[in-house]
Amino acid sequence: MTVQPIRLFGDPVLRTAATEVTDFDKELRTLVKDLWDTMQDAGGAGLAAPQLGVGLRVFTYHCDGFAGHLINPTWDVVGEEMQDGSEGCLSIPGMSWDCKRHLHVVAKGWNMHGEPVEVEGTETLARCIQHESDHLDGVLFLDRLDADTRKLAMREIRQSDWFDGTVPTLKQSPHPLFGRSS
Repeated sequence: MTVQPIRLFGDPVLRTAATEVTDFDKELRTLVKDLWDTMQDAGGAGLAAPQLGVGLRVFTYHCDGFAGHLINPTWDVVGEEMQDGSEGCLSIPGMSWDCKRHLHVVAKGWNMHGEPVEVEGTETLARCIQHESDHLDGVLFLDRLDADTRKLAMREIRQSDWFDGTVPTLKQSPHPLFGRSS
């Protein structure tokens, strides 16, 4: 098991868009294994490479009975139904707030061997795909919270034991909340 330290809110790597993977090599397979081991050890539903300080478009997931990884993912919304529910992040440990997401999405990408992968998810898996894809664009789920909830979240983060005082600028996701998202 190769568990890596998870970067916390305030680390600039979490606000930097990740680069597309072009080499499906041994180093990529090691990264996927490190992501998986770290996600499992932390008890998360997903983990993106930037959360380990690696600026590549890769994430792992394990929720709703599905497990795997996606490299260079894109996703599309299926239907117009939304979900509003509790969402947390391993980079904001021990905290969660209600966040609005699409209920059903289909993600496409590649596996660590360069083979095409398609994952269809609803509820938790759909939330995870959207959350981890946001990480690859330098977006945190805090950016998706309504204004009042965001203020509450920032107050709670500032009072946490792990917070170091570095507050990054909130960003707008390039993936609109409604409509096409790839």
